[in-house]
Amino acid sequence: MIDPAQEIPESFGYRLKRILLGPPLVTEQLRNERLSQPVALGVLAPDCISSTAYGSEEMLREMVPSVGLAAFSLLVPVTIAILVVLIFVTLSYREVVMVYTKAGGSYVVARDNFGNNVAQIAAVALLIDYTVTVAVQTAAGTDALVSAVPSLTHYILPITVAVVLLLVYGNLRGIREAGKTFALPTYFFIVAIVLVVGVGLVRAALGDLPHIRPHAGVLPLGQPGHGWLMGLSVFYLLRAFANGGSSLTGLEAISNGVGAFRPPEGRHARRVLVLMSTTLGTLVLGVSLLARFTHALPYVSGTPTVISQEAKIVFGTGGFGTALYLIVQLASLLILYTGANTSFNGFPFLASFVAEDSFLPRQLTRRGHRLTFSNGIIVLAVVSIALLIVTRAQVNSLVAIYAIGVFTGFTMAGAGMVKHHLTLRESHYRQKIAINGSAAVLSGLVVLIFAVTKFSQGAYVVVVLFPIMFYGLIRLNRQYRLEAAVLGEGVAARAAEARILRDHIVIVLVDRLDLATARAIQYARSLNPSEVRAVHFVLDSARADLLAERWGRLGLSRLSLELVECPDRRLPRAALETVADAAAGGQTEVSVLLPRRAYSRVWSRFLHDQTADRIVLALGQLDNVTATIVPFDVSRELARISGERGGGPGRLSRAAREGLPSLEGADSGVSDEERRTQERDAWEKLVGERRPGDRSAQRHPERQVDEVLAALQIPGLTPIADIQERLPAKVAGRVRSVKVQPWAGAPSLECVLADSSGRLTVTFMGRRQVPGIEPGSRLVAEGVVINRRGQPTILNPIYRIIAPTEED
Repeated sequence: MIDPAQEIPESFGYRLKRILLGPPLVTEQLRNERLSQPVALGVLAPDCISSTAYGSEEMLREMVPSVGLAAFSLLVPVTIAILVVLIFVTLSYREVVMVYTKAGGSYVVARDNFGNNVAQIAAVALLIDYTVTVAVQTAAGTDALVSAVPSLTHYILPITVAVVLLLVYGNLRGIREAGKTFALPTYFFIVAIVLVVGVGLVRAALGDLPHIRPHAGVLPLGQPGHGWLMGLSVFYLLRAFANGGSSLTGLEAISNGVGAFRPPEGRHARRVLVLMSTTLGTLVLGVSLLARFTHALPYVSGTPTVISQEAKIVFGTGGFGTALYLIVQLASLLILYTGANTSFNGFPFLASFVAEDSFLPRQLTRRGHRLTFSNGIIVLAVVSIALLIVTRAQVNSLVAIYAIGVFTGFTMAGAGMVKHHLTLRESHYRQKIAINGSAAVLSGLVVLIFAVTKFSQGAYVVVVLFPIMFYGLIRLNRQYRLEAAVLGEGVAARAAEARILRDHIVIVLVDRLDLATARAIQYARSLNPSEVRAVHFVLDSARADLLAERWGRLGLSRLSLELVECPDRRLPRAALETVADAAAGGQTEVSVLLPRRAYSRVWSRFLHDQTADRIVLALGQLDNVTATIVPFDVSRELARISGERGGGPGRLSRAAREGLPSLEGADSGVSDEERRTQERDAWEKLVGERRPGDRSAQRHPERQVDEVLAALQIPGLTPIADIQERLPAKVAGRVRSVKVQPWAGAPSLECVLADSSGRLTVTFMGRRQVPGIEPGSRLVAEGVVINRRGQPTILNPIYRIIAPTEED
């Protein structure tokens, strides 16, 4: 029988992570929640619709200093020009979501139609877009808060950074965009702005809507000239148009999330896309019209915002009006912060796609503690906070680097769809090419306008950074491909067909005689080598003499200690020469074992060097040589010995303090079981009392399996610990591991099945793979138990895979 898995103490870092983030989620809990159209609009639209809160204001920021109050006459025409672009981009993405029903972002469209390298243009654009979105949305949300509570003006940056950190924490815990809770701010904001615009326009029609009087702190008013532009040069008009283009950010969210819609995904995504764009256009136009009538001027500091001024003048300063005003500000704050959270879902997924294509570090493909792409979330947060600090959380400063990435993505999506239609030439393809091509051209023009007119206001950062990032992605991919070519070359010959060398020498590098060295020597003997050598490089002759004396005194005469001169103290070089001599001739396999003292406390690690890593790197140059670091947990051993001696390290005996080991297995008369008990007791004293039920279910998924099986009430099950050899048994548990056999050998599949009481091996003879059986799957197996290689085994069982739906 196999003993149940022993309790293994967790590290302090992991225990802290569990406290902060909650228990880990297992991979099988990853589910895709399908969205209905109303919920999808609320969930995927905040980033887009929330730009209503600052789009019109950003246009006024460019025009007011040039032409003063005449800017309000130009505001609506500029807004209409932006809405024309919105119409074409919406029509373009209607085609995207119908073709790409799994994931239809501009990166996927560009990759499928232009190849991986060209797709990195879209990747860079979107990575920049997502990053700046977090900064813009949170900064604008804080402006909404400060507009309602002016006393917080001096705390804009700390509040904004705190909100980003809160979003990071929530996303690391695994909050989901999908859900009615995250849809509420969108509808709340829509209702609030419709109320402001509706009441304001009615009052304007009745002649009851006053102008807002300028106060100290507004932008300086320019002097209007003559002509149809009222003195506004084309350059500044294009600047205003570019600023207003920030209103279209977030339009791609529907195509990015098309796979989350209920079937048919494309049709539902189309409807939500049109509804979102219509809502956005209506709200932006309404806010611009109301600004024209109220003459709400932007402030240099960014607060109070134009929306805030409009709401205050529309509802008045009475008690009821003040309440409505605060509701509007709350709605603006919520949707802006929610829109920022959208990037914390989009950026990590996009980064994982790009990393899977080997254009970003592969660490970005790994899911973390709560099944989120934790590395991507942290990277996004760090860069976003840096942007906020550099720009002092000023929305106007951030907008200058905002829309270039957005409209570059629009351009790539439109161009990619043109290529798609030209390739397939399906029905009405000419009409579709006209739509997608027009969207690509218009979006490309906006990128050009932004890059030229906003260059000196911060767009130069993106203009310079864009090619650098693009080259970096291409260069990283080239490195990954080179490494893959090297690692993949001759795999079959080297791994499966390579001849076994005649001799196997194991060399243990001995720095000092302690428990870590003892463990490495014991491991060396377990490898059954033809020869074991203990080698010490002499850096200090007195220390070498003491080591040799202790080596003989401990009865190690059967294993000689080689003292190798190292006059220049270059340990990696000395190790390289010694091992090269042992491996000379090409007939000897050499394994080099390097003891490493591991320390659980961070400060302890700084007290010891990391020479072993440098030696391993040097030995990697040699053929037929394998270097292995053998770790030894010093902190754990210290806790164990302290528990046995009944005190701290200061009360240990001289022998214990010196760490003198007994390689022959002799000890102080304490049995192995008693020693294990003492280790466990010492650990519990070190980290505190274990609370009942704490961590056990997460450490041992088999116990969760037991609960599931109990709920399913499968008859005739026997705990693995109770099965008997040569008798039939029916067991169930979790597949802990699967052994994959090489193709050159006899086909068989072995897996280790475990419940909370023990483990056994289940073997399928004549099969290399069984669909559904993989690490983590749950299995019921029935057959006669035999003893195979000392392990309880069931050969070719009758089996049943427990589907995830049976657990719910």
